[in-house]
Amino acid sequence: MEYSTFGRHVAVDTWGVNFDRLNDAEWLQSQMIEAAEISGATVLSVQAKQFEPQGATVLVLLSESHLSIHTYPEKGFAAIDCYTCGDTVDPQTAINYLVSVLEPEQVHAKKLVRGMGEIEVETPAVKQLLFNR
Repeated sequence: MEYSTFGRHVAVDTWGVNFDRLNDAEWLQSQMIEAAEISGATVLSVQAKQFEPQGATVLVLLSESHLSIHTYPEKGFAAIDCYTCGDTVDPQTAINYLVSVLEPEQVHAKKLVRGMGEIEVETPAVKQLLFNR
C-alpha cells in the first residue's frame, strides 16, 4: 500500500479564555478526545500534565498524527495544534470544536499544507460551533 505525504497542520492561538477552563487538565483532556473523535481521527494515546501553580498540557497521539494544547491560564492564553496526515481527517474540525468549548475572545490561526513540496500557508476561517455541552 502506498501512503500519501499530504497533511494539514492547523496552529491556533486563543486569547481571553476563562482561567478555570485553561487550568483543568482533566477537563481539557476530555475535550481534546471529543475534538479528535468529532473530526473522525483515531485516538491512540493521551498524555496530560497539570502544572503548578497553574497551566496544563494535553497531547493526543492520533493514528493520523497529533492534537495538542498548552495553556497559560494567568494570561487567558492557549496554543492549540492539530496535524493530520492524509485527507480523511480534517484538523479544522477538531480546532473548531475546541474553539467552541473554550469560547476565547480572540483567535489567531494559520494552516500549513504540508507534504506536497513547498509548504503552503493559509489563514483558515475558525468557526465557533454550537454543541450540546
